[in-house]
Amino acid sequence: MLARLAELPLLVVLLGFSGAITLLPALYAFGADDYAHARDFMYSALILLVITVMLGIATAAYAPRDPARSHLAALVLAYAALPFALALPLTEALPDTTLLNAWFEMVSSFTTTGATVYVPDRLADAVHLWRATVGWFGGFLTLLAAYAILAPLNLGGTEVVSGRVPGRGAMGTAQVTRTANPQQRLTRFALMLFPVYTAITVVLWCMLLILGETGTAALIHAMGTLSTSGITGQVAFQASGAGVSGEIAVFFCFVFAITRRALPGIRIAENRRPLLQDPELRLAALLLLIVTLLLFSRHWFVAREAGEIVEADALSSLWGILFTAASFLTTTGYISTDWQTAADWSGIGTPGLVLLGLAIIGGGTATTAGGVKLLRVHALLRHGERELDKIIHPNSIGRGGADARRMRREGAQLAWVFFMLFATSIAIVMAFLMLAGVAFEEGMVLAIASLTTSGQLAEIGAAEPILYAALSDPVKLILGLAMIVGRLETLAILALILPGRGRR
Repeated sequence: MLARLAELPLLVVLLGFSGAITLLPALYAFGADDYAHARDFMYSALILLVITVMLGIATAAYAPRDPARSHLAALVLAYAALPFALALPLTEALPDTTLLNAWFEMVSSFTTTGATVYVPDRLADAVHLWRATVGWFGGFLTLLAAYAILAPLNLGGTEVVSGRVPGRGAMGTAQVTRTANPQQRLTRFALMLFPVYTAITVVLWCMLLILGETGTAALIHAMGTLSTSGITGQVAFQASGAGVSGEIAVFFCFVFAITRRALPGIRIAENRRPLLQDPELRLAALLLLIVTLLLFSRHWFVAREAGEIVEADALSSLWGILFTAASFLTTTGYISTDWQTAADWSGIGTPGLVLLGLAIIGGGTATTAGGVKLLRVHALLRHGERELDKIIHPNSIGRGGADARRMRREGAQLAWVFFMLFATSIAIVMAFLMLAGVAFEEGMVLAIASLTTSGQLAEIGAAEPILYAALSDPVKLILGLAMIVGRLETLAILALILPGRGRR
């Protein structure tokens, strides 16, 4: 059965899974006696599964010339086409919505951005569960693509370690037939990642349930944490019943969005080293420590001198800053219950620029987080450190061996190229948004929120909250396309567009 599925085009398989996950909100609605929504989701699931079977029969003999680049093309097409299929249940459940709003909602969920154009009270619990399920499915697809599609092509951050041109396979992999077969690689990593990804989600769901959240809210928040979509239901995360204890449980799960080595049961060579020696984890800890201390210390050094001191609980303020900073560093976007206390304590209000900067840095490579990624920032820092050493000691020899030297040279160069492409993407999206009538500050926040897949930045990153529902249709279209570009990364799109042969 699995062998037959592996032979089908990746886009057809993903369409089939889209139909299969539609059964989850259908079963939930049926159990909650919400028969109208149960019928909407059930009929949509049947339609998607029937279309999948028909496409599977029509493409059974499909054999691409270059399977690796074919899977990359299928991944790009999945983010372009699947949101329309995923919008089918949403349009059935909300007959008064527009196709553009439904498409925007599904693009936001599927790319784990978490932005929404609907007021929470307007949607039933089954629809909220569908949004979270789509985000959870999108997070799993991001993990699978990072291991099975992007890594063999030196994309998604792997190019920083290998130092090779993005879009080309590693040297010598063609001689290893089992690992060089993309279908087998996809199947193997899917069977490896899915049980771990599901098990961690279930464990976090049970913990939040025990700590006081309702069953539906706990499941939505568990899915939103593991997928870094930050999707919530009718009750916001900071208003859920779990309180600080639930935030602590979610905080520990952020480690899976910081380093891929934290996932248990994933057999990769890097997992042989201690987790505390992981450069991404160390850099994330350093960034969180600096941001937390700066915002926390502002209470005495700046706010007191300006007469802005507000009495607040110091420990609650410290935790509110730490949790929210970690949430936006991993591009999840959940806000702590003590965030307002922390804002009053620091006297800075909403530190939007700080959260924007954390979201731009992003989480770890081969995780569900977005942004530039910690490994690329680490490579740039190591390169800068080495250049300073050469200024002081011109004849010195770099430490760390061949791998460290490759990261400081070719890896840092490729990281800088990606950083420039990312900055250019922000500028281009901002330009289109301003042409569509959006103000400069709002355009900057919306562009960064879309490209970093941190949709909640619109709520907290600007001086005043930005409502996606109030945006015009052209702006929603621009932001939806920006979410896809941010999720796929510019290098992957360029590697697909540019010719793959003849470059040495």
